[in-house]
Amino acid sequence: MNETQLAALFRAVRIRRGWTQGELAAAAGLSQSLISSLECGDVGGSSFRVIGRVAVTLGISLGFEARWRGIEAAKLLDERHAALVRLGVERIRAARWEVWPERTFSIWGERGSIDILAWHAGARALLALEVKTRLPDLQDLLATMDRKRRLLPAIANASKLAPARYGSVLLLPEETWARNRVRTFAPVFDAALPARTVEVRRWLERPADDLRGIWFLLDTAADGRARRPGGGLRVSAAHHTDSGPESE
Repeated sequence: MNETQLAALFRAVRIRRGWTQGELAAAAGLSQSLISSLECGDVGGSSFRVIGRVAVTLGISLGFEARWRGIEAAKLLDERHAALVRLGVERIRAARWEVWPERTFSIWGERGSIDILAWHAGARALLALEVKTRLPDLQDLLATMDRKRRLLPAIANASKLAPARYGSVLLLPEETWARNRVRTFAPVFDAALPARTVEVRRWLERPADDLRGIWFLLDTAADGRARRPGGGLRVSAAHHTDSGPESE
């Protein structure tokens, strides 16, 4: 539905309900001039919040499909997630871990999957990574990670492993939004996932004790330039060494 069609629908539903523009404005908590502007087709000049308020007041359900260059949003996000999983698997295998991507489990009636499950035989360490390319619900994320961490001993037993230590890590792309999100909720993340990238990488090389942390992962391409896991060029390597952007 385009802007003209939406404007016409707003007006038609208002009239069908027997409301004046002023009555609709009062019910929606908006000005009559704004309602008039919307019905005249100036939808693009209003925020989603305003449009949504008018739609809810009228009893209209709005469908919204986001696209980028013809690609559905869900497909694009899936591609970014898959790219970050692949990158994480590569880095962990390089540290001499055995890796199982997308490992499913069914323990005591609880079902789910772990984005990356990894085993270090020498150190008898079991690692579960939660891979995210966005953080829409912090409470749900931490609850999910806590549940999977709690189930790790049973998952290990089902896989005939005997871990001496466990790791639970949130894997995020090395991007500004991710850094800002973690910084905004620093007290929560510091309590739940206290370790950061350098500590996580050291633990991967030599697992000792249990670990809970956040790993900001940068994709360094073969040509020496750093790329976001989704594929876009980020910065030149001249400004970032291996310990640079992942230093926190």
